[in-house]
Amino acid sequence: MANRTKFYIGGAWVSPQEARAFPVVNPATEEHIYDLAIGCPADVDAAVAAARAAWPSFAATSREERVALLARIIELYGRRMRDVGAAISDEMGAPLTLAERVHAAAGLSHFMTTHDALKSFVFEERLGAAMVVREPIGVAGQITPWNWPMNQIACKVAPALAAGCTMVLKPSEYTPTAALILAEVLHEAGVPPGVFNLVNGLGPEVGAAMSAHPGLDMISFTGSTRAGIDVAMRAAPTVKRVTQELGGKSANIILEDADFETAVSGGARHCFNNSGQSCNAPSRMLVPEARMKEAAGIAASVADRLRVGDPRSRDTDLGPVANSTQWEKVQRLIESGISEGATLAAGGAGRPHGLNTGFYVRPTVFADVTPEMEIAREEIFGPVLSILPYKDEDDAVRIANDTPYGLAGYVSAGDVDRARAVARRIRAGNVNLNGAMNDRRAPFGGYKQSGNGREWGRFGIEEYLEVKAIGGWGE
Repeated sequence: MANRTKFYIGGAWVSPQEARAFPVVNPATEEHIYDLAIGCPADVDAAVAAARAAWPSFAATSREERVALLARIIELYGRRMRDVGAAISDEMGAPLTLAERVHAAAGLSHFMTTHDALKSFVFEERLGAAMVVREPIGVAGQITPWNWPMNQIACKVAPALAAGCTMVLKPSEYTPTAALILAEVLHEAGVPPGVFNLVNGLGPEVGAAMSAHPGLDMISFTGSTRAGIDVAMRAAPTVKRVTQELGGKSANIILEDADFETAVSGGARHCFNNSGQSCNAPSRMLVPEARMKEAAGIAASVADRLRVGDPRSRDTDLGPVANSTQWEKVQRLIESGISEGATLAAGGAGRPHGLNTGFYVRPTVFADVTPEMEIAREEIFGPVLSILPYKDEDDAVRIANDTPYGLAGYVSAGDVDRARAVARRIRAGNVNLNGAMNDRRAPFGGYKQSGNGREWGRFGIEEYLEVKAIGGWGE
């Protein structure tokens, strides 16, 4: 059983400096399932001190030692996958199958990918008369969200360990148990005391204290763009490195030569996955204007067939959204789409039929959406798909790029060379073609207000390193 009453600092479970609690609620039942101890700035100070004390010796470890450490973590984490999946299902409402096979598995995948990348990572290279050395940046602060709890934690913790950094993690207070389980795994794997520290708490308190802390050399943050701006502003006086993976409003361009049924139905399912709570969800589907009605019919059929309900049922496709605040936001934006004149092709406001308790949302499809509508511009973070028409390929690219975000993009076409050409024109950090999934060896991150820096694989390791040039190295 994960210890929800203490923090993991300096290799031990310690009591908070103040006795404060946050009620964690099961979003499927709206029941209070337990109280989580939450911290204060003094707890952050203790965690940072432990991390700073541990850093010199951990930074001096060899590549081989860190490769072996990651291998032990991978073995032990594999034994806890079901525990991680169950916790994520209970705390954020993900269907148990999704929580086990995708959420929990994503954590394992990141540790494995980082382990492989570390084996061949280039820490030193000669450039002329200089030796260029990549060294661990120091102590990292890590702040993670509730929507993909273990995925976002693992893709920060794994590269920090690989680089030789120590760290302080603040997971989301809504979904903390996955992080607590990982702390147990790291402890059992023999991560040295102080290398990994965990403090639960609220963003405006613990997160703010971390962002401004002079003892942290960098902050890696995943969350909303609004919160990311606050993190960057608090970090600015200490000139620490800030890497961010923020919001998105990703466009899914379906060109006229695509396999239309496959592309539209696949795009809709992808949008609805995880109840739409993914920063890279393809929530804006762009289709030729002459095929709007056809696309709406296909997407609506997908929405209507989805089974929304109890996350613990193996038959469930979609669970609830994660909390009441998110449910209210999604409802407001669905009402906005209706009032602004978009065509409601499926779903709508309120809970699905027969579900009177829980933060459930009807899978919703809007057709005839125009770029200026709120549902086409704001990140909804729920199972809501907006379908926009375009006149030609240039118009589709223009609409896709007409957003302050730039996390992801999607293109479907019969001619793969055409899909590749369109992908090059999309201003986003990740563009997937013809239904392809992300490769965790490739970089993940965004343009514009979707953030800066990259995660995953060797690109994630690079974010935790400083680059030093030593001139006159000689032969």
